Amino acid sequence: MSNLNIETKCVQGGYTPGNGEPRQIPIIQSTTFKYATSSDMGKLFDLEASGYFYSRLQNPTCDTVAAKICELEGGTAAMLTSSGQAASFFAVFNIASAGDHVVSSSSIYGGTYNLFAVTMKRMGIDFTFVSPDCTEEELNAAFRPETKAVFGETIANPALTVLDIEKFAKAAHAHGVPLIIDNTFATPVNCRPFEWGADIVTHSTTKYMDGHGGAVGGCIVDSGKFDWTKYPEKFACLCTPDESYHGVTYTERFGLEGAYITKATAQLMRDLGSIQSPQSAFLLNLGLESLHVRMQRHCENGLAVAKALAADDRISWVTYPGLEGDKYYDLAQKYLPNGTCGVVSFGVKGGRAAAEEFMKHLKIAAIETHVADARSCCLHPASATHRQMNDEELAAAGVSPDLVRFSCGIESAEDLIADIKQALDKVQF
Repeated sequence: MSNLNIETKCVQGGYTPGNGEPRQIPIIQSTTFKYATSSDMGKLFDLEASGYFYSRLQNPTCDTVAAKICELEGGTAAMLTSSGQAASFFAVFNIASAGDHVVSSSSIYGGTYNLFAVTMKRMGIDFTFVSPDCTEEELNAAFRPETKAVFGETIANPALTVLDIEKFAKAAHAHGVPLIIDNTFATPVNCRPFEWGADIVTHSTTKYMDGHGGAVGGCIVDSGKFDWTKYPEKFACLCTPDESYHGVTYTERFGLEGAYITKATAQLMRDLGSIQSPQSAFLLNLGLESLHVRMQRHCENGLAVAKALAADDRISWVTYPGLEGDKYYDLAQKYLPNGTCGVVSFGVKGGRAAAEEFMKHLKIAAIETHVADARSCCLHPASATHRQMNDEELAAAGVSPDLVRFSCGIESAEDLIADIKQALDKVQF
């Protein structure tokens, strides 16, 4: 389906039923799969044959949905995970281990920052965080001989910085490592990072891809373009025999197009088991079928709300990369010309107390940890998703104490703006 437009891929990608087969993807709700002989199953364990033997590693429903996301991103292989956090962890841990180093944009989701700066640091992997606005010289200075990857977000959550993907890709490739991009907020409808030099893409499918708050999930997609074999010592995990899997060398057996995802499945999913359930994958696919339609409305609402906030003197500042005059407007026009996302970040005059007062008076937008839903919601990140950060770390992530993250759903923009105004009317300035 590579020659079809992305709208058609959202609806039809990943699954083509045969004669008399179900029109909707089947939910294969089974932990195990039957084989006639032990040798048949043995071939699966040796990665000599394709098929399924235990849903902790792979499941047909999950693979079908992963194939659709792979088509949407223009990759060669993909896998679903139990959450976006699992996707971020697997994407890095698949090629980095104790003693290794990763360069990351500082402007990333708070949960991902904590995963990198605290949890994975305890595992012996060190991270250097650089400003997304750093110069090429500053970016290159962050690399070390043991650096294994670069990580960033297309549109950062919740700072809404737009990453200069080409700049980060150029630096990553100059140092012989892949660029991993979290494309959750943009989705492949609005940006396809592989076209700008990225090598691996991750998603929290819980957000726009699901779109209805129905199922937690994540996804990793490989472009199949990074040549691991050029750096066999740096990426020995892909280029030398894996003794835990009968001596298979992933790049030799599966080529550049399949080595990375096969290793993540055969090793990490086998040992850590962060699989997405077939039922969740089915719900995710329902969301994907309308992704292209919803993203257009999310972006329209986001821009309308951003303009209304910018014109209200009770608002101290507004960040929305699709808003003309925004710091990241030019980058957004380059990488996301058809729209950015439905999330608007802003500050209420009066600071943190006023922001929290404002939020409790909203009637349509609910206060939730969630974001990127068909229903509008909002959050005060400094008190929630980023509360583990100190003031210096918050500043580096682009999260001020007064920041309100407002996620515009697909309701009427007029109603959302009216809801915001009535909530502001009740704040004592």
